[in-house]
Amino acid sequence: MPKIISKPIPKQYVASSLAVALSAALFASSFSSLAQAADRKVFEQTPEQRLTARQVAVLLDRAHYTDQRLDKQMGQKILAMYFDKLDPNRTLFLQSDVDEFTQKYADSYAAMLLRGDLTAGIEIFERYRTRSMEYYKTATDYLGTKVDLYTDKSIVLDREDEPRFTNKQEQLAYWQNQTALSLIGLTLSQEDDKAKDQAYLDNPELARGQDLIKAEQRTPTEILLNRLKRQQEQLARLKNDEIMEMVLDAATSAYDPHSNYYAPVQAQDMQVQTSLQLEGIGVSIRPDRKNPDYIRIVSLVDGGPAAKSGQIYANDLIIGVAQAQGEMVDTVGYTTREIVGLIRGTRGTEVTVKVKQPNTPDSQARTVTLTRDVIRQDESGVQHRVIELPYEGGLKRVGVIEIPSFYLNFKARRQGMDSSEYRSVSNDTAKALKALTEQGIDGLVVDLRNNPGGSLDEVAKMLAMFVKEGPLVQIRDNRGNVQVFTDKDGGRQLYDGNLAVLINLGSASASEIFAAAIQDYGLGLVIGNTTTGKGSAQSQRDDIALGSTTLTQRKFYRVNGGSTQNKGVVPDIELVNIYEGIEFGEREYKNPLPWDTIEPTNYTAAGKYSQATISSLSEQSKARQKTDPQFVYLSELNAIRALDDDKKPSEINLDKRRAKMQQIENRTLLAENARRQATGEQPFANWTTYQAHLEALAEERVAMKENERPKLPESEAYVLEAARLMFDANKNLPQ
Repeated sequence: MPKIISKPIPKQYVASSLAVALSAALFASSFSSLAQAADRKVFEQTPEQRLTARQVAVLLDRAHYTDQRLDKQMGQKILAMYFDKLDPNRTLFLQSDVDEFTQKYADSYAAMLLRGDLTAGIEIFERYRTRSMEYYKTATDYLGTKVDLYTDKSIVLDREDEPRFTNKQEQLAYWQNQTALSLIGLTLSQEDDKAKDQAYLDNPELARGQDLIKAEQRTPTEILLNRLKRQQEQLARLKNDEIMEMVLDAATSAYDPHSNYYAPVQAQDMQVQTSLQLEGIGVSIRPDRKNPDYIRIVSLVDGGPAAKSGQIYANDLIIGVAQAQGEMVDTVGYTTREIVGLIRGTRGTEVTVKVKQPNTPDSQARTVTLTRDVIRQDESGVQHRVIELPYEGGLKRVGVIEIPSFYLNFKARRQGMDSSEYRSVSNDTAKALKALTEQGIDGLVVDLRNNPGGSLDEVAKMLAMFVKEGPLVQIRDNRGNVQVFTDKDGGRQLYDGNLAVLINLGSASASEIFAAAIQDYGLGLVIGNTTTGKGSAQSQRDDIALGSTTLTQRKFYRVNGGSTQNKGVVPDIELVNIYEGIEFGEREYKNPLPWDTIEPTNYTAAGKYSQATISSLSEQSKARQKTDPQFVYLSELNAIRALDDDKKPSEINLDKRRAKMQQIENRTLLAENARRQATGEQPFANWTTYQAHLEALAEERVAMKENERPKLPESEAYVLEAARLMFDANKNLPQ
């Protein structure tokens, strides 16, 4: 049976054309031969791939919420989406490429998908590969010439809404300008890095015990050439299933942003995201800061296979991975995702990793064979704590529950395991509420900021802990049938005290269901910023031949009848929006489902907060935010961010870009120092010292477990303000 999830789906692999170019003469000499050599099919579909494509197409045709048949018109829409998926910034495909394939396949694309025939998608991908390979070669050639970094030209970096280039001359001019801008950016970055290196040498205490000196010896041109080489190699390593994923994901995304197809490796990632466990060796990895060609082990999971071996250490660089009885794969230049795909596997199987310490030759590398095991990501789940808030001459004890997602181990539940034997957000929240109640709290803040959603069943169980009785959420299918999830615990409440719920633009799906119900019932204040607006539910289908797919089949509605889709949940009281000016959320996606309403349910609201009370609280909060050092700082960052917008022209001139960056740096430093002075901290002497501090702090925090990291003051300000508003709202109510 498919499982219903409400989690927004991460964007799939998006191919981009990091545009760097060459002179027209150099390009013209090699263009024709490169196109003929590269524009070809690299694989013939296997029976499993053909079956997978047919299964996904049939699901879209017959089972999607919109009830939109996969007809000729829909096939044309999917084809257009595919071009945008491969080349989202519209710098790689020429308009003539798009016209050629549209004329050839627009009328037949849908029928081909329904037959499981990916020929058209593969052919288009190979044109993309051709253009990419042309780009990599010609960009490399161009970087061998003298690039002018002091021009009077400018370009717009974000071309998503711009027309495609109609000829090579337009494209080459853009590529040349972007190449120069990339070199300018690297030059300015190196200037900053050298200044920080000197600051660490002059003041070692700035490094906070971390090895942060980059000592980069390569020129900006050498760095960019190395990046191009890595990208070319990554493109060459794409597996056939990953190409199929791009083709099918364009088809699902043309229906709505949250219907997706996942190749087998990505499908495994989805299971990890929803279950908080994985089968691997128990290491946290990321690209090495000094040399991104290497992937560095940041930390080891206590009790995991890597930690138990005693032969693998934090800061080791992974340079090779081999499966049981398989050949060692050289992973230098691999992405984090690629290495994760090699390391993860079935519990009880063996994997061999080749690691070395930084600044040592490969000859000193260690080869360690490990047996994969289930790794529980305990620190990633619900966290709770108690803070003390000065309030009206006394102290209020505030319970805080941070919920990162509405996770559930679907696999364990399907296998019939007892719920006490695996992680779920409702179980963890119940334990947190019990612990906080035992400690004695005067109010509770539920923090759902940046919570992307998760299991619909889990959010219903959680709401039942706060709602005494009644409906919790409505869900409508594509036939108009409405199911109402109700509180089924016989009036039991785990918490009925003072309550505030924190949300922001990063709160989506199940988070919105929770916040909407609390708001509609009047059980607490909803505080922060308007949410994502992801009000749809997906069925995750693991019963297809390869990988898995998520298909939008239902839509959420509040108990008052309004949808959370697109519109989101509007808070009772607004706080500074850290996403101001950033294109993010359902309203920015292509093909989002619309907002609408259905009949409200029969529910009884507490009616605790009148509109006059909320308006008064909002005005008081606005006044506090204008003087609170953290909110003042965040508001200023929003204004600074608007100074450098990729949709506006960027000048191709090193001196002008340096001046622009210095303007931004100076204003940012002023904002930071004003905040520090207001909170009794020592201001930074200059930008370099400030940046060195941030870099050292980031390195220090990443080495800690998530639940051990100190709260950032600008984030904690939201919790404190939510708590104040909660007590202000409730102090005159009957107790």
